[in-house]
Amino acid sequence: MRSVLALGLLIACVGASEAPPGASAPPATEPDATEPDATALAPLVPTPAPPSPPRLALWVPCEGSLRVLDDPARISALLADARSLGATDLFVQVYRGGRAWFPSAIADAAPYRGTFERTGIDALGQLLEEAQAAGLRVHAWMNALSLSTNRDAALLARLGPEALMVDRKGRNVLSYPELDFPQPDRGWYRMGTPQVWLDPAAPTVVETLVALVEELLARYPALDGVHLDYIRHPDVLPFIPGSRFGVGMDFGYAAASRARFQSETGLLAPLGHSLANANEWDAWRRGRVTAVVARIAAAARTARPGIELSAAVWAYADRAYLALFQDWRGWLDAGLLDFAVPMAYTLDDHLLRLVARSALGGVGGERVWIGLGSWLFEKEPERARAQLDAIRSLAPAGISLFSYDAIAQTPALRDRLAVAPPGD
Repeated sequence: MRSVLALGLLIACVGASEAPPGASAPPATEPDATEPDATALAPLVPTPAPPSPPRLALWVPCEGSLRVLDDPARISALLADARSLGATDLFVQVYRGGRAWFPSAIADAAPYRGTFERTGIDALGQLLEEAQAAGLRVHAWMNALSLSTNRDAALLARLGPEALMVDRKGRNVLSYPELDFPQPDRGWYRMGTPQVWLDPAAPTVVETLVALVEELLARYPALDGVHLDYIRHPDVLPFIPGSRFGVGMDFGYAAASRARFQSETGLLAPLGHSLANANEWDAWRRGRVTAVVARIAAAARTARPGIELSAAVWAYADRAYLALFQDWRGWLDAGLLDFAVPMAYTLDDHLLRLVARSALGGVGGERVWIGLGSWLFEKEPERARAQLDAIRSLAPAGISLFSYDAIAQTPALRDRLAVAPPGD
């Protein structure tokens, strides 16, 4: 009796299809036609596809130390470095300080002409052709509302004086010594980026930027993207959370802009110490920046269906919204951008992770790339690699490294950021 029980338990443990040695297997039976096949009722659970690795971009400055677009012979080195780094995209700067590295009839095209007259080569055209043949996407990187430090930009004559940013005391940025605040304000405030800033509320500014993009895409229809930079108000230190508090300094107070605000809203714009209609004034100025993005996006997508629109943006989304009038989360939410690249440049690795998680977890986070300041670690390439790996572990849509010049000119940094760094 005990042997029979033992045999039964053994059969139960190993299953009916496997009988113990020396025992007879139970006869096979046909499934009852009246009973449903349990295997047919089991839900089909698809095997999830492995996540795609983040795209990797390089910011390629037009006026950095290497100036690739000034010398077509440097293109091959750029592409070789891009391959070693595993890059998929290049943000190639083609418009900065009112100057163009393409044949523009709107901006100052002296940089393009200089290269073409020396070499007979359209450097941007050649870079675009060779990069795409190598499997790299090329995005035209354009500084939108900044003329850099170019006080004499020829574009200013086209735009008119009302196009310049004016602070709440009624002074335009060209009146600033060294493009920073005059005394006594300089004892309290600093321009985070001393430059000649344009007011997005000026119609001439919007129309000119749209025309530049249309001109560029007509000349280079194979471009994969347009990448906007400086698409915001000036960054003033210390930052203020909107004008309603009556502290700090901000911009957009040109007479023409205030008149337009009154015409469109029926409200008076504040000036000086006035706090009247401050919330409405802030929202209106924010809307003018958004309108520039919307107009450029519409023009680019009309000229080149399928083109990618992106922007380099302030990493702290709330600060960008309140102080810089850069509503980049709203741009993603409205579909104006295909992706945004918060510039999370920092030596603080803990802060980097916090900022990146916030950016990736917010509205439109699935279309956020993280911009890393790799140039900060020219003497500590291991830390640059650690930041890159840390951000990759968060699985963003993409990562961008600033800048190509710094990486290319620091072999230890370039080797450490490579796809398979030496020693790994």
